[in-house]
Amino acid sequence: MKNTIGKMAVTLCPSFGIRRWGVNLPYHPPLQSAVSAQYTVAGSSSFTWNDVVGLTPKHDSSDLRGFFPQVALCNRNSENMCEFMPFVIEEQVVGYVHHGFADHLRTFKDVFIFPEGSSYDSNFRFHLTLHPLLSTPEDRTKAVADVVKCFANKLIPGIRNELYPVTSSFGTPEFFSLERAAAPYFGIKAYGIHLNGYVEGEKQDYLWVGKRSNTKSKYPGQLDHLVAGGLEFTRLCRNILSPRSILDLFVQNSLVISKSFLPLLIEITYACAQPHGISCTENVVKECKEEAGIPRSISSKAKAVGAVTYSDIDGYRFNRDVLFCYDLKLPEDFLPTNEDGEVESFRLLPVELVANIIKSTQYYKANCNLVIIDFLFRHGYIKPEAPGYLKLLQSLRSGECT
Repeated sequence: MKNTIGKMAVTLCPSFGIRRWGVNLPYHPPLQSAVSAQYTVAGSSSFTWNDVVGLTPKHDSSDLRGFFPQVALCNRNSENMCEFMPFVIEEQVVGYVHHGFADHLRTFKDVFIFPEGSSYDSNFRFHLTLHPLLSTPEDRTKAVADVVKCFANKLIPGIRNELYPVTSSFGTPEFFSLERAAAPYFGIKAYGIHLNGYVEGEKQDYLWVGKRSNTKSKYPGQLDHLVAGGLEFTRLCRNILSPRSILDLFVQNSLVISKSFLPLLIEITYACAQPHGISCTENVVKECKEEAGIPRSISSKAKAVGAVTYSDIDGYRFNRDVLFCYDLKLPEDFLPTNEDGEVESFRLLPVELVANIIKSTQYYKANCNLVIIDFLFRHGYIKPEAPGYLKLLQSLRSGECT
């Protein structure tokens, strides 16, 4: 590669001169252990790009100790699993609910019930399920949404008006859809995509890093992937007229359905009856455009490279997340531009510096650390000779991979 990389990095971050990529920088001591911090409020954003690039840029591939606290931060309080009861739909366990949160749900007897004699693995003699009269995904979605609205800004803060599918595992039928902010309170599995946007240099490789907007409700001002997002699931006709409402419209107005319209009505009926989720690949393309201005001609070349999982308990919240990982090799002259207002700025940083950021700070949004550590494994920055290699590798999939 030409010397464009060095020039571009200096242009993007004037304080990050070429000399800073050497090994003679003073060492900055690690921040407080991520494990001992046990944040309930996500992370600190009181740092600048100058703080980031001022860290020692040389990664010691034989020292993995700084990575383990970052993994532990995403897998807290497993010993409290005994405080959660199964959330069951149609005899399938779809989530886990803390008994304290369940007490709030008991008020809504037309929506939630607690059958006794649970045959599911639980410390409780009962489990949580939905009222049997709520037999369709649409009915369940509406009923649970009404309950969630009652908890908005109190018990469940940060309502986003985004729906997540409630399933027993990835790719299985959707039982109903749940407000994204409420997902951890019901312990449902959530799925997302994270993309490592990297550039190959002549002497070293680089990762594009984003700094989140300070207006974000979670992890404001912290470092993030170039592109990341939750998998969006929608019903094709959720926000338009349903087949039933179309038929009612014709009946109420004494209209006649023509033969030419009938096939279309059948097609609409079929489409509305089938859950249509945005695929992982299409989600990558969509998020690439929104978050970094990456055109489809480039984003379509992103490679699926696996997944990381984690299981994190924090009070009433139980995060059971699966992150699908993608790598995208970017042109040396590519410059990202955020289009949704969620990113303050981007920087192109040496991969070895990014590794040290993870090992010695809490600058990154917590789950990004797992995806980047996975990237370091796959690209040879973490070697089998390092003590703890297999333990760290295994820890990247501490949650259910289903």
